[in-house]
Amino acid sequence: MKVTYDQGGMTVTGEYDTVMLAIGRKIITDMLNLANAGITCLPNGKFKANDDESLDKPHIFACGDVLDGRLELTPVAIEAGRRIARRLFAGSTKLMNYDTIPTTVFTPLEYGCCGLSEEEAIKRFGNDNIEVYHSIFSPLEW
Repeated sequence: MKVTYDQGGMTVTGEYDTVMLAIGRKIITDMLNLANAGITCLPNGKFKANDDESLDKPHIFACGDVLDGRLELTPVAIEAGRRIARRLFAGSTKLMNYDTIPTTVFTPLEYGCCGLSEEEAIKRFGNDNIEVYHSIFSPLEW
């Protein structure tokens, strides 16, 4: 199958035997005018956040798809928002741990993972300090 797509302003064409299409959402944060509050927006429309989801100003927080480098999963955003609220209003100190969130890709051959990627684990802890586990299963539909 011949596929043509845009990649960073360049038109790319290639021949592929399998095509998976994932349509994402465009972050629309520019209309919030957060620069007036001292918040820096990245070129992709997202924000860099600290471990506690605070932005450039320690009293301004964000969670979910607007955070750069965080998983774009609704249940993750909901939990992060709950934890922010509990820290602000209920005396909690518990932070969101983005390293151990399981996720899956629902394709004819399903893929799931939990934890850091092998590459990220090696980068953080060194090749001799990690263990990788693989599991193969037969889908129920088979």
